[in-house]
Amino acid sequence: MDILSHLTPMFFTLIAAGTLIGIIFGAIPGMTATMAVAVCLPLTYAFGLVNGIALLLGLYVGGISGGMVPAVLLNIPGTPSSITTTFDGYPMAQRGEGERALKTGIVASIFGGLFSAAVLFFFAPVLADFAIKFSYVEKFLIILLALTVIASLCSNMLMGIFSGVLGVWLSLIGTYSITEGGNGEPRLMFDFMQYYLIDGFSLLPVLIGIFGLSTILLDAENGFADAPGQGRIKLKGGARFSFSIFKGQLVNLIRSSGIGTFVGMLPGVGGSAASVLAYSQEKNFSRDSSQMGKGAPQGIVASESSNNALTGGALVPLLSLGIPGDSTTAILIGAFTLQGIQVGPLFIGNNMDTWYLMIIALVAANVLMFGIMYFAIRHIAKVIEVPKYILYPLIVMMCVVGAYAINYGIMFDVWTLLIFGVFGYVAQKIGLEVVPLIIGFILGKSAEVYFVKSIESYGNLTIFFTKSPIAAFLWVLIAVSVAFAIYLRVRNRRGGANSLVE
Repeated sequence: MDILSHLTPMFFTLIAAGTLIGIIFGAIPGMTATMAVAVCLPLTYAFGLVNGIALLLGLYVGGISGGMVPAVLLNIPGTPSSITTTFDGYPMAQRGEGERALKTGIVASIFGGLFSAAVLFFFAPVLADFAIKFSYVEKFLIILLALTVIASLCSNMLMGIFSGVLGVWLSLIGTYSITEGGNGEPRLMFDFMQYYLIDGFSLLPVLIGIFGLSTILLDAENGFADAPGQGRIKLKGGARFSFSIFKGQLVNLIRSSGIGTFVGMLPGVGGSAASVLAYSQEKNFSRDSSQMGKGAPQGIVASESSNNALTGGALVPLLSLGIPGDSTTAILIGAFTLQGIQVGPLFIGNNMDTWYLMIIALVAANVLMFGIMYFAIRHIAKVIEVPKYILYPLIVMMCVVGAYAINYGIMFDVWTLLIFGVFGYVAQKIGLEVVPLIIGFILGKSAEVYFVKSIESYGNLTIFFTKSPIAAFLWVLIAVSVAFAIYLRVRNRRGGANSLVE
């Protein structure tokens, strides 16, 4: 009955508002779901945990779905996960079938989203029950595995590892709390910094700076000229949308949604990998793939069902292990931190009402996404014509106000926002990998506590290899992830060398 008391008009209004705002962010090239969640994160404090999570899940689902709009109409993916939607969506738009392509993607998106929500509902509690048995050793190795997987799947593995280590180092600035077994002494800072950094950098301004402000700085560098293709949007004129498009697409929908959900569970892999993998599998297994890449609806079905399936998949490791599945769920950790709740193996068992409400919010966000986009797609398509020189100043103002208010008016949080906004901009210019950096920052303190308590309990480093069969299995997974990354790198180099020879 406590659950029913939370299902208020405000709960569903926030989901709808979050979904609509997320769609708008996703529909504007350069503005992602991650940015939408980061910018709106400070608002969640005023709404409480349940309503705040409802807003953020709406932003997450809407942001991922909105990316298909510029992908179809401008041949520019609104989010990285929409990259393969351009392959068939834009050729359809050029034939005057833009509305048909978008509605195909919308139906595929709700299927992928609901599929992954079902997997989340049934799989996350099982994984959490298993993870409760983990000791400090296994918990440390889980974090090490997550960082290894993220780093190994970066375009440059060494840079990924360096970025993850840098994130961990940044998280350790401040004091090692006495309540967690530390000495309470300041570290990794000069004396004049102690007044500001005695507790380290605040998580939320760091997230808003890296995912919000740095994105605007990168986009501003290129100027705010109109996007290519603006004014030439072709929504209708060709064949009209019909649900008969999905005849014979059930296997494609299920396979692509399964791929998206699975990839979402892997920390830091990202939506672009899911959509590319699902698209390539449809091309390999389809009876007729001759039209894929030339405007075939089946390509949009594969792309959009897989990238929306990421949403539920990425929440599985977050809620069962405390490991974020992607950059957006990393920011969701900030929402829980804001409410004083720690996600991990005990979260679902200790917060059953919140868990069920999250599932309801995720399902509702997908349904509302479908309703908003399906019936108002002609109006939503006009969002891509809004000039960024109007939007970006408003977003910067929201970032600054949010960072200032998040800890009851601390000016240093605004400086943290600016410092990490510039840092995020410079990091991406010099090739640092942002996702492993921020995951390292989020998990760094927990990794330190688990490592130190493991040593205190067992006395030597060999315990990390001999503690249990689970520990040994985790080391195998770490080795496999590194070996797989090396194999991919060698194969890509050979492929590049062969193409040069040819």
